[in-house]
Amino acid sequence: MYEYLIKGLILGFAYVAPIGTQNIFVINTAIRKSKLKAYQVAVITIFFDISLALSCFLGIGALMEKFNLLKMLILLLGSIAVIYIGAGLVRQVPEVQSGETVDVNKSFIKIIWTCFAVTWLNPQAIIDGSLLLGGMRASLPVDMASYFIIGVCLSSALWFTSLATIVSLFKGKFNVKVIRIINLACGVVIMLYGFKLAYSFVKLLI
Repeated sequence: MYEYLIKGLILGFAYVAPIGTQNIFVINTAIRKSKLKAYQVAVITIFFDISLALSCFLGIGALMEKFNLLKMLILLLGSIAVIYIGAGLVRQVPEVQSGETVDVNKSFIKIIWTCFAVTWLNPQAIIDGSLLLGGMRASLPVDMASYFIIGVCLSSALWFTSLATIVSLFKGKFNVKVIRIINLACGVVIMLYGFKLAYSFVKLLI
């Protein structure tokens, strides 16, 4: 049980930590606004991030349990996509102040809308999430899947609250070098999970 909970936690961190629009929104809020506003944005982001993770994990996973061919296809596509995503993170040179910067001067309703938009209206996030989490479910024992996804959800909550806290405390020291280290470490972990999906695909063929 704890093994799969920890696996979900590790994968969840590797998946959510790379600096994208969600993280940029939380970072910019923490840099430019109060801690209260930063935590407000973090909690809303966590809600939408977990809802997307659950949808990707349960939706694709349920179909794969019924159709073995779909399971094999998702494992194959998932392994290729995940390895590609991980390699992209390893090569990426991020910028905090870039075109991805999101305006944080918003009302509460607009903050909710923005958190929803950067999560659910991002086709790449939905595709990547379905391939990664759906693919991982295909490789898990049925009775252990719930512990794995709990770990993924916990990682989302821990990551965004920690991000808001750390950036608020160390506003002047959060730079591109730190982001580069985060992306590099997460890219390597995601690539390892991609190879694990490929191995599960090969096992189904044999």
